Amino acid sequence: MGDNKIRWGIVSTARIGVEKVIPGIQRSKTGVAHAIASRGKERAEQAARDLGIEKAYGSYEELLADPDIDAIYNPLPNHLHVPVTKQAVEAGKHVLCEKPIALNAGEAAQLLDLPKDRLVAENFMVRAHPQWIKAREIVRSGALGELKAIQAFFSYFNDDPANIRNKPDIGGGALMDIGCYTMLAGRYFFEAEPERVVSLIDRDPAFGVDRITSALLDFGQGRQLNFTVSTQLTPYQRFNLVGTKKRLEIVIPVNAPQGEAVQIRLDDGSILGDGSMQSQIIAPCDQYAEMVDVFGRAITGEAPLPYGAMDAVQNMKILDAIFASADTGGWVSVG
Repeated sequence: MGDNKIRWGIVSTARIGVEKVIPGIQRSKTGVAHAIASRGKERAEQAARDLGIEKAYGSYEELLADPDIDAIYNPLPNHLHVPVTKQAVEAGKHVLCEKPIALNAGEAAQLLDLPKDRLVAENFMVRAHPQWIKAREIVRSGALGELKAIQAFFSYFNDDPANIRNKPDIGGGALMDIGCYTMLAGRYFFEAEPERVVSLIDRDPAFGVDRITSALLDFGQGRQLNFTVSTQLTPYQRFNLVGTKKRLEIVIPVNAPQGEAVQIRLDDGSILGDGSMQSQIIAPCDQYAEMVDVFGRAITGEAPLPYGAMDAVQNMKILDAIFASADTGGWVSVG
């Protein structure tokens, strides 16, 4: 590491990297964006100039071979997550990979066989945002009573046939792109694993991807998560955590604006129509910078990595079960 900071290499000029994660690396306490690669060197060089990155490469292989790079951020399309992550680890790099980490759990399990001296994590930046952390603290405090139900809705509209999210063979569709966040909310806030799932999927007749997916996840002990996600509905996102005493609402649960304050809301239901709702303001932060620092502290040994490759495999097992339920028309156990 140079100047006590982790030197990051970014594979591809994907929008999420250029607009969200690279600025997050640059705002982080632990990291520096050291190099970027693209399949076309001109594109990499332009991104490097725009973002103030020192090095630009015309291939992923060149970047992975750079001995000065400590960690890789992998925002490639879903079907390239595992292959390029494996190449990076085998080249001696730690890897923060975009979600979902694979096309299925079987593919994700390949990451468990990689050398253990290199860290691999899935970039669920929401788990590093103070609003998710605060919400879980409230759940743990008992302020909601017993948390029994989580309702999550997440949608946007995208009918572009050229967009990777509308290509089924490379992992497109609503469940893979955003349903992974709603599924994750159950694991995070219940602090438990779902035992079984049942789902309903509507697929786009032209693209073949799921454009509306709804699922019910049974976490045992009467705990339920139900969600709907869509790539072809009005943009909206909201999570509700409902307990026996109060309800907690996360207003912008996933795409919290970088560097801006957000709010969570508590309501005991004593006045219907949100009349008894109270808001808590969460101070401005950059959840991508926060995630980079979580990963960075794990690399340096300052703190353990809270969610590694095994956690990513578990996420994929749940997504697999949701797809399987839609195919079979009934409940499917999570293996």
